Amino acid sequence: MEQRETGRIVRSLSGFYEVRTPGGTVTCRARGILRREGVTPLTGDLAEITLERGKGMVEKILPRRNSFIRPAVANVDALVVFAANVNPITEPFLIDRVAAIAGDQGVPVYLCVNKCDLDPGADLVRIYEAAGFPVIRTSAETGQGVEQLRQLIRGKLTAFTGNSGVGKSSILNRLHPELGLPVGEVSEKLGRGRHTTRHVELYDLGEDTFVADTPGFSSFDTDQMDVILKENLQYAFPDFGPYLGKCQFHDCSHRAEPGCAVRAALDRGKLQPTRYDSYLRLYEKASQLRLWELDRG
Repeated sequence: MEQRETGRIVRSLSGFYEVRTPGGTVTCRARGILRREGVTPLTGDLAEITLERGKGMVEKILPRRNSFIRPAVANVDALVVFAANVNPITEPFLIDRVAAIAGDQGVPVYLCVNKCDLDPGADLVRIYEAAGFPVIRTSAETGQGVEQLRQLIRGKLTAFTGNSGVGKSSILNRLHPELGLPVGEVSEKLGRGRHTTRHVELYDLGEDTFVADTPGFSSFDTDQMDVILKENLQYAFPDFGPYLGKCQFHDCSHRAEPGCAVRAALDRGKLQPTRYDSYLRLYEKASQLRLWELDRG
């Protein structure tokens, strides 16, 4: 007899989905109709499933509060972006692109500057505190900042994301040692980490706290991320907020127009140059955007 349940997808791998329901966790495939409708189930999704003869099937994905292509997650309360100023060094543009994608969907972003036992990441901390982001310095080696991070994510469903080798899984192991997640080494020659997380999985840390650990990415992967309309991009930079609507032209792109309040703030040192440079790079990408690319499914 067919049994229907509703649960949350906690793991997605190679077309199989582990769905946590009140009756336990069920491994499911997705109905073909979802593929035909252009819907890809994501970790974090709430789903209606059927269970018959021990086999589960995802029948329907319930409406999402938010969703992302990379990291491939849905319904998150916040994104924690991991960065480091050593082995490997994180480009501010990587942080800014993830933060803009999250900002476009109204999802809060926290910055975790990791490996502070090796390098305190002073410039990264300065840039993002000035831009208004909550910033935590952490070290998986010493435990610095781990309890502060625990308090920040308590009671939330957050996704950990960042470039490969920056220490997401190591910090998760510090937060919940029972996980015993594999941790990769960083190539000394290439200065980047090996991908130890190859799928997106949701971990229960207790106290109604859930963390999605996601595969790391490199600068080459940013082309695979979500895209933002160029008209909306300015609103995805919260540090631009006090100056929007104050430009000479109402449709100012904040690039070369006279009387631009954003560029005037930049000249006065009120905005961080790396943030503005990232805005210009993302605006150029957005200018090449075709509307069909915005369909997430």
